[in-house]
Amino acid sequence: MNFAARPLTPQTWPDLEALFGLPGGSIVRGCWCMYYRRTGKVSVSAAAGEGNKEQLCSLVDAGVVPGLVGYVDDRPAGWISLGPREDYLKLRRSPVMKPVDDAEVWSVVCTYVAKELRGRGLQHRLLAAGLDFAREHGVRLVEAYPVDKPVRSHDDFMFFGSRSLYERAGFTEVVRRSPTRVVMRKVLRPRGSGNRD
Repeated sequence: MNFAARPLTPQTWPDLEALFGLPGGSIVRGCWCMYYRRTGKVSVSAAAGEGNKEQLCSLVDAGVVPGLVGYVDDRPAGWISLGPREDYLKLRRSPVMKPVDDAEVWSVVCTYVAKELRGRGLQHRLLAAGLDFAREHGVRLVEAYPVDKPVRSHDDFMFFGSRSLYERAGFTEVVRRSPTRVVMRKVLRPRGSGNRD
């Protein structure tokens, strides 16, 4: 399996459209990873999908890179949405995902793999690519909000990923504010290195 990941840009936008259009993508087609970028009531229904899509496309056209598209044999196969925590306005007031401290941190808010390709480790490859992308941008800390419960949730509700996904990538729990969700972090570079501290 030949895997690659590329930033979402105007050039790769058609690939994200193709990925989200595949069978099994009804949740992502409603959200377009806009839910956590806004405050107040945000609909992720099929009816709201077109508006959410337009808003994400506008961000990309303005030069924001909201994540990476993953490819298997040059076909769109997965997606990871990550970026500076302050870009995700809904996290500020979330009882589970509100800031732990005032550290500069990037958040992972979504991972998605095409239904036909699930169970092949692509989520791990997407996360690894996301961490490399964050490192390239001088990020010191990455944070995630995975599901942590004994019984696996339905795939539609696993967009944050599982605790084991992040543990395998070297994340550790920093706080638990819910019986089934944790906040986990990974240090990408020591404090004081680079020019962002």
